[in-house]
Amino acid sequence: MSSDTLETPLQFLKGVGPRKAADLKRAGLVTVEDLLYRLPFRYEDRSHMQPIVSLRPGMRAAVLGDIKSSQLAITRRRGFKIFHAVIGDSSGAIRCTWMNQPYLQDILKPHLAVVIFGDVKLDSTGLHFMNPEYELMSDQLESVKTARIVPFYEKTGTVTPNMQRRMVRQALDQLPSEIADLLPTDIRARLQLVPRRVALEEAHFPPNEAEVEELNAFRTPAQRRMIFEEFFLFQIGHAWRRHATSMELKPYVPKVDDRIRASAAKILPFKLTPGQRQSLKDIVEDMLRPEPMHRLLQGDVGAGKTIVALLAAIVAMENGLQVAFMAPTEILAAQHFGNIARLLSQSRFRVDMLTGSTPGLKKHTLHAHIERGTTNLIVGTHALVQESIKFHKLGLVVIDEQHRFGVAQRAALRAKGLRPDVLLMTATPIPRTLALTDYSELDVSKIPDLPPGRKPVRTWVKPESRRDEIYQLIRAQLDAGRQAYIIYPLIEGSEKIDLKSATEMADHLQTEIFPAYRVALLHGRMKQDAKDKVMHAFSAGHIHILVSTTVVEVGVDVPNATVMVIEDADRFGLSQLHQLRGRVGRGGGESWCFLFADPQTPEAEARLTRNASGCRSCTSCAAASAAASGSRTASCCIRRRGPMMRASG
Repeated sequence: MSSDTLETPLQFLKGVGPRKAADLKRAGLVTVEDLLYRLPFRYEDRSHMQPIVSLRPGMRAAVLGDIKSSQLAITRRRGFKIFHAVIGDSSGAIRCTWMNQPYLQDILKPHLAVVIFGDVKLDSTGLHFMNPEYELMSDQLESVKTARIVPFYEKTGTVTPNMQRRMVRQALDQLPSEIADLLPTDIRARLQLVPRRVALEEAHFPPNEAEVEELNAFRTPAQRRMIFEEFFLFQIGHAWRRHATSMELKPYVPKVDDRIRASAAKILPFKLTPGQRQSLKDIVEDMLRPEPMHRLLQGDVGAGKTIVALLAAIVAMENGLQVAFMAPTEILAAQHFGNIARLLSQSRFRVDMLTGSTPGLKKHTLHAHIERGTTNLIVGTHALVQESIKFHKLGLVVIDEQHRFGVAQRAALRAKGLRPDVLLMTATPIPRTLALTDYSELDVSKIPDLPPGRKPVRTWVKPESRRDEIYQLIRAQLDAGRQAYIIYPLIEGSEKIDLKSATEMADHLQTEIFPAYRVALLHGRMKQDAKDKVMHAFSAGHIHILVSTTVVEVGVDVPNATVMVIEDADRFGLSQLHQLRGRVGRGGGESWCFLFADPQTPEAEARLTRNASGCRSCTSCAAASAAASGSRTASCCIRRRGPMMRASG
């Protein structure tokens, strides 16, 4: 196999039949190159053989020995069999047991040399291995799952991790010692990157002297080279795409004069912050260019991104162009529509809203207005990308919380215009967004400051023992005329997951905890008119406590709300925690966010405790927390984390 045949279909590898090839294809693995670039997600050191006499209960160990005896036992349970084998070395012997794997009697036969790896157990019969992994030392292929540092791959259909190890080993053994390198020689030399062939070999089967901790942190020379290669090619691709896009020209290029400036000034409800002014300048300068704009407007929750987008929309509409404003949820779309319609109420522009719940007759009328151009600005959800919607002269597309939409949805809306300007907005960049901005597909504008009078939200992680204290603070805030959110991860209780649910807890909170206050429930399964009724009542101050799921995650703007409680906070992602925290602190008063959690994994604990103090508010962070004891507060957040390159797991 030469470097050219990295493109060889996997079905031509020994042992890969049509069924396995189909399973691999569903995982995106078609060629040998695809297989080799699907890296292990973790590694385990099985290179050090333990003498059997040194084994102790609870150890995870590898032993090398001969099969002294084997036996297949029949049980009373129909169809259930147990295979036993005794493995011995010069220091002693140990029993190995495999449940319901009768085929092993044809593989693990007496007198064969074998490596066994697994957890050492102790019961009334003595020490033994239960369902350990094994590898015959007579196998033709080099050891791939024992007696070395072993790679672990995600299972793909019927293709197990062991099968993948063997396929990868076979593919690597057939590669020549040198293959074409995708990285320029001068870059490899300057950065001291290992050759491509070496990187592929050692990323899958590292030498036994490698540090397992370094491997599992994806920081070995081989892994670093693979990471750099991926990002290098990624950046080249985006640079080429950006170059190709710059060759396209807009059919309509807006202009700005004193009349348009005056029109924009009329709708301003407040003085823009320096960050807003700079962002607006960036956006308008892009719009005045002949090439389509493709810009990301990044700002913390409450930083005033919407008013900047609306001022850009004024420029487009004053030039006779239509504007589409897409939001991920109907609640957020309705809020944007209400705010925009209010601000433009004295203007000559018509603002409409289109969502999935818009009645059929009204929807048909809206389609006609959009196609004729009598609708100047349309606010909507995914309904805006329907094939039946045709724009008269779409010139600007604004997509709020852009990470909530897929690439295809954003492209579909963009395609409804003749190369329109595109403005993406987000408060919580996700890894894909960060990659796009870091590697040049998007221009970026940031609003680093909050509007005057806004105070950072004080965020605490609290144990269950402090719950009464938090409830007392909520009562004090309600008595002062403020409002509160209490968020749960589930709508209804589940037998499979031991988590609190919004439906059950809403009744409990109303009757047992806050009987003197009005508590209401909101979740995504409610009909739209019911959701609207609850939100309007909460916005108007008729509801004191809103018990909800993440349906309020984006866009809900109630300045009077000052307390956010998130139950089972370790079950939420960084973006969700950040967005939920952003529902408070939108007025001038002091606000709090309390996270109740009992994290069961290091990752969940890191989401709650990492960078618990220091910064005030930033757009690259997610929800804040303090030490688990609640002994100190945090004004911001947990920064994003994780390896730069995702492996197969």
